[in-house]
Amino acid sequence: MNDRDSVIRAFAEAAGWGAAQIAPIPGDASFRRYFRVIEADRRAILMDAPPPEEDPRPFIDVARYLTAQGLRAPEIIAADAEAGLVLLEDFGDVRMRETVDASDPETERAIYARAIETLAHLHQRPAASVPLYDRAIYQREAGLLTEWYCAARGLDVDVAGYVRAWDQVLDAMDASAPQVTVLRDYHAENIMLLDDGKQGLLDFQDALVGDPAYDLVSLLQDARRDVAPALEAEMITHYRALANPAHDFDTAYHVLGAQRNAKIVGIFVRLWKRDGKPRYPLMIPRVWEAMERDLKHPALAPVAAWFDANIPAELRDPRATLGGEFAL
Repeated sequence: MNDRDSVIRAFAEAAGWGAAQIAPIPGDASFRRYFRVIEADRRAILMDAPPPEEDPRPFIDVARYLTAQGLRAPEIIAADAEAGLVLLEDFGDVRMRETVDASDPETERAIYARAIETLAHLHQRPAASVPLYDRAIYQREAGLLTEWYCAARGLDVDVAGYVRAWDQVLDAMDASAPQVTVLRDYHAENIMLLDDGKQGLLDFQDALVGDPAYDLVSLLQDARRDVAPALEAEMITHYRALANPAHDFDTAYHVLGAQRNAKIVGIFVRLWKRDGKPRYPLMIPRVWEAMERDLKHPALAPVAAWFDANIPAELRDPRATLGGEFAL
């Protein structure tokens, strides 16, 4: 048993789970690890968010906020924030991702509709006490494409022009948009289907206050599974009917779609190149294809022009993102 395992075992004992079996379960793209804690007829999830790389306090705070808004975040059973350890309610193993992949179109539609209703509910509540999704964050995230993807491709691109293009595009967004809690990673692998028929939320520790379109993009332009364009359009219409957004929602959706997808392409290359996780580039074609659709919106013209000038046409084909340097 290493030092970290000893810390985890001591935490479990202090939380009243000293006799529990602690078994690792698959984690995500961060430094966090997860364990299923089983003792007799009770179960929990242990999150190991080791400092200094991770800080569990934002997760704890947002979980409590979501619960207060009537949404299903995991109950916090015990926590030692300084040690980076949290014992959580176990939502089970039924994820939205696997369920919709195995479902007929009608069931898929119903599950997505429920996820849209969760967002509409959240967007009608006061925003959480979290930082603002500001211009600096948008630009830093979009810049991951030039920093990692373009570098991996060996492309000498106009980085300053990329920043200027994004400034022009972000200026086009409607400043009257309501400011809501943005979970930022709201997709089918972070939504659990619970026994009571509700949907449980996960992976929201990076929540910010921003435009309501962002989490719809995260859900409907999912990097990890195909969402048919017809279903995407239907769910946007469903959201409009529920939330009645008064700002230019269409522009926000495509601007934030292009921004998020550029960020994800960069992150997936970083996860491969820096962190040794080769499965992530396999998802880039899906993300690139969604980004290309977003770039067709008139508000994205400056960024689309930058892509045309800096990334060769043969690399703009989503199928090409697995060739050349991306062959695994």
